[in-house]
Amino acid sequence: MAAAELLCGGVDQVVLPGTRLAKADDYAAGEGTYVRHDRVCASLRGTVVIHTPEPSEDEDAAKVKAVLRVVRGGAVPSLMPSVGSTVTCKVTSINTQQARVVILCVDGKPVATRFSGIIRIQDIRALEKDKVEMHSSFRPNDVVLARVISLGDARSYYLSTAEDALGVIAARSEAGAPLIPTSWCEMTCQQSGLKELRKVAKTV
Repeated sequence: MAAAELLCGGVDQVVLPGTRLAKADDYAAGEGTYVRHDRVCASLRGTVVIHTPEPSEDEDAAKVKAVLRVVRGGAVPSLMPSVGSTVTCKVTSINTQQARVVILCVDGKPVATRFSGIIRIQDIRALEKDKVEMHSSFRPNDVVLARVISLGDARSYYLSTAEDALGVIAARSEAGAPLIPTSWCEMTCQQSGLKELRKVAKTV
């Protein structure tokens, strides 16, 4: 989809909270924005950034909306996640169906602004998906290596750990001590020696 005209003048413009950026029919609202009266508006002071997501296999590229974001402080991020990127992220919350994360690095490089991601239960492992349990795969504050598989919505990327090299790379036990990987599905507490279940990344 060709980029439509912005109401704020263009990208790299510094805008204030409440500034109308574009028509909601033309752009999706990303981080630092919200929709009001069919307009995408800035929710903070910062610089306008446009991101055009890669369409998934079953999407029509002509119908994929570009995403408007406002980056705090006027700093334009040098890196943004895209489909196929490897991302380092931190788990913020889990439920029975998904884990929510914040993306810290893209392809090993820190991002200037943090993006949200979702790991759905069906995207944790490649095999025996019906046996996967979220609480046995991730816990809040785990650091996870994942791959971007699509832009889930205007605010969160869909991520996958369904490769041997992807999964938890750093975590702490319930006692607060570092966990050491001992298998693809277990980590051991350095302090107590107790084992905890995780979807562990194969690092060697």
